[in-house]
Amino acid sequence: MKSPRTSTALISVTDKTGLAGLAAAFRERGIRILASSGTQSFLSGEGIEAEEISAYTNSPEILGGRVKTLHPRIHGGILADRDNPEHLRTLDEHETDPIDFVVVNLYPFEAKYREGGMSPAEMVEFIDIGGITLLRAAAKNHKHVTVVTNPAQYADVIQEVRAAGTTSEEHRRQLAAETFALTSVYDSAISSFMHTHAGQQGLPERLPLGFDKVSDVRYGENPHQRAALYRTVEPSPLLDMVQHQGKELSFNNYLDIVGAFSLARDLGRNSVAIIKHTNPCGAAWCDNPMHSFRRALECDPVSAFGGIVAVNARLEADLAGELTQMFLEVVLARSVDEEALPVFKKKKNLRVIEIPAKHWDDPNATALAVLVHGIMLYQDEDLGFPELDTMENVTTRAPNDFEMMALKKAWVVARHVKSNAIVIADEEGTVGIGAGQMSRVDSAQIATRKAYDAKFALTGKVAASDAFFPFADGVAELAKAGICAVIQPGGSMRDQEVIDAANEASVSMLFTGRRHFRHI
Repeated sequence: MKSPRTSTALISVTDKTGLAGLAAAFRERGIRILASSGTQSFLSGEGIEAEEISAYTNSPEILGGRVKTLHPRIHGGILADRDNPEHLRTLDEHETDPIDFVVVNLYPFEAKYREGGMSPAEMVEFIDIGGITLLRAAAKNHKHVTVVTNPAQYADVIQEVRAAGTTSEEHRRQLAAETFALTSVYDSAISSFMHTHAGQQGLPERLPLGFDKVSDVRYGENPHQRAALYRTVEPSPLLDMVQHQGKELSFNNYLDIVGAFSLARDLGRNSVAIIKHTNPCGAAWCDNPMHSFRRALECDPVSAFGGIVAVNARLEADLAGELTQMFLEVVLARSVDEEALPVFKKKKNLRVIEIPAKHWDDPNATALAVLVHGIMLYQDEDLGFPELDTMENVTTRAPNDFEMMALKKAWVVARHVKSNAIVIADEEGTVGIGAGQMSRVDSAQIATRKAYDAKFALTGKVAASDAFFPFADGVAELAKAGICAVIQPGGSMRDQEVIDAANEASVSMLFTGRRHFRHI
């Protein structure tokens, strides 16, 4: 009668954190350890006995370490079904031992990709082949094999091994699920890298997006909804931002931060954007951030209550003092002066956030590009305003230099307002914003009413529309209020009627040929 088999653990890790404790627990229970050369050397230094995999397989590591564990004695031992006598006979025939624990973490491909600075040839060497194959094999055979992928899992495994010499089937199933999630995200990062360097034209046929959980957030859109922040391999300002003080961020806070940051970034240095429920309620682009904040606040001081302020500049103590005079959820800036931080302490719940300059200066920085709801809708990010270089004046009257500057800035703001959007502005900032209406004329009426409520005179102001005017009534509404110039994409069947209405009111009108709907 054959003697009982000795349990075996295979260990091959790049991250040695906590490994000595796990390996010691294995040896305490008489579990044999097979290890790759680097791991075996580490364990030997810790006084823990381990057999090198190449000695067990009688096959050396080759190709500079590219091939270490790709061997039938390894994968047969992992994949064998212990309840299948034929599998066990095959193992005996090939002098192969069952492997009951597989402890592997992968080459840090994602970390190297995020760091940047490596050539494609260098990045290829961080694509793990043997490790990911071991993990998939062990996770497939989780009925019999415990698969461990990171040091955070060691404590629970150690506890069970010390108590029973093995793990529960429920725990093995949970670890297998985590493993397949890991390998999926890992492969998605490699796919992203390969597509980036393959020069692929058009949208991909498959979209292997992988997400790693970064943290839980305070709650979702409402307090009864759970929410968390996940990341892809791509860089994001939301991951690099530094929170100096304040409460934990909620789902809604993140959405508003995206909106505020994106608008202030597009408006340029010294600009300020005030966001409420993802829509701008004021924005300005003056010569300094204090002036910009005051001007942005004038546009809609009522809606700014409980909003988010983004400052595309260094935020200093004097501006911090003004910001703390009102209730805000979040203040974010390009940088925050040391002298401003004690001022903000007066509002301990106010979240004060700094987003590094590299994200403000990158014209390709992205915010939200996908919408998930049972299916995934994927689109190119709406970046840049090339149409401002090719737009056409279609009316008898042409805008003057001050009106032209205001039109361009109003056009930028309109892209960040939920459609249908009308933005009224002058050369310093917005004066009225109409957002998210089913009718464009309703948006025009709201924008003018907001301006009147804020005590702005509309004579000589300009307006931007994120899409064409389907009828002349929207332009007529703006002209009646005193608007002197309008920027819009054009493209309506009734464009000529709209142009005629503008000419009749001596309003200049620019066609851009490009719209900026915002629905998400």
